[in-house]
Amino acid sequence: MSTGELLSIEPQELQFPFELRKQISCSLLLSNKTDSYIAFKVKTTNPKKYCVRPNTGVVSPRSTCDVIVTMQAQKEAPSDMQCKDKFLLQSVVAGPGATPKDITPEMFNKESGHNVEECKLRVLYVAPPRPPSPVHEGSEEGSSPRASVDNGSAIASEFKAASRAFAEQHEPQDNSSETRTLIVRLTEEKNSAIQQNNRLQQELDLLKRGANRSSSGIPFIYVVLVGLIGIILGYLLKKT
Repeated sequence: MSTGELLSIEPQELQFPFELRKQISCSLLLSNKTDSYIAFKVKTTNPKKYCVRPNTGVVSPRSTCDVIVTMQAQKEAPSDMQCKDKFLLQSVVAGPGATPKDITPEMFNKESGHNVEECKLRVLYVAPPRPPSPVHEGSEEGSSPRASVDNGSAIASEFKAASRAFAEQHEPQDNSSETRTLIVRLTEEKNSAIQQNNRLQQELDLLKRGANRSSSGIPFIYVVLVGLIGIILGYLLKKT
């Protein structure tokens, strides 16, 4: 706040949330701290760029006045977002019961011996405020299909992110318990499969041994029979 003998001005800097191709306004609050009528006048170094309403006026004793400064829509952004524009607010004591119609340029002429109070104000560009996230409650009439798709994608992304965060914060124990149960079940199935494989292997070995015995038993019996027949024939031949 700039505090002079006649008027206090708030704020001391004109801050515009800069956006291309858009008119932007900010306000000044002038407070009369005296028991006199105070006339004021607002000047700027770039009058084509700004509109000031009111640019002249009278503030009644112990009262306030709002001044609206509007920056015209800009087609190009300034380099480094720096602004060299300045404003000058002049104030002077007016006559009792003065109105804006009573204000003349001569009242603000220092060379005429008037006690003119001056306050310089600079201009700053600031980042525009971020709009709040809209709450989607179904499709609105007149909305384009592309807008609906974009809104749906945004909702889906937010839902997935929220679900992932909730799961990470609230379900670590359940996930680990399910994992342990699954591991135990898979281990049991693995052991059962191994046992069945061993039994099958044993049965296969027994079948192979039986086949070997049967295949090797036929020649052995044949040899025994031939031997017995030979002995009997030899015995008979000796008797005769």
